[in-house]
Order: sequence, then structure tokens, then C-alpha cells
Amino acid sequence: MKSLLFSLLSFSLVALAPAGASAQTESHTLLHVVTVKWKAGATAAQIQAALNGVKDLPSKYPGIVHVWTNSIKVQGGKANAFVMEFADQAAFKAYTDSPAQKEWYKVYLPIRDESTTFDIIN
Repeated sequence: MKSLLFSLLSFSLVALAPAGASAQTESHTLLHVVTVKWKAGATAAQIQAALNGVKDLPSKYPGIVHVWTNSIKVQGGKANAFVMEFADQAAFKAYTDSPAQKEWYKVYLPIRDESTTFDIIN
């Protein structure tokens, strides 16, 4: 009887482990790292407005947990970098074409020459 009970318990733990691992993976935050080269002629005020817009995004889109904009070192001809931390992958996906993104893009896209992004799960 003990052997049967032990076998059932072991089977249950093994069967439930993948479900728990999958749920745990989905709850990780996502870091959206962007390096930016501004268009020639972009003013310091325009660039600051774009960076301030990034800083304001968490108040406009609840899926963004933190934002960092203070670049210390940026390579490859880029002038600035910023990081947006999303609550999870679903929040990141839902951000695309959201009202918050569209509003910020009005300030950001006209002065962005090129950017490189890295999306990282922590």
C-alpha cells in the first residue's frame, strides 16, 4: 500500500512540474533596451522631450514597471540608450500600438534616425 501511495505521489509531482515551470517563466519581466541615433538637426530640447516621454510612460501604460534613460556609455554611433522594463511578455506585446506608445511616438519618431533594440527576459 505504501509503495502504491508513493508511486502515485511521485507521478503527480512529475506530471505537475512542467505546468509550474511554464507559469514561472511567464511571470518574468521583460527588458526592452534601445540604443538611439538621432537625426541630424535634432535639437537638444527635442531629444530631451523624447527622453522625458520615455520616463513618463509608466504613468501612461501600467504594463511598464521601470524606465532608465541616463546613458553612461553608448557605442556604435548611437547617442543615447534607454531601458523599459515590462511586467511580462504579455504587457510588452500589448504595448505595441497602444495609445501610450502612439502618443510618445509623436515626439520620438520625427527625430529618431535609427535605433537598435534588445528584448531580454530576466
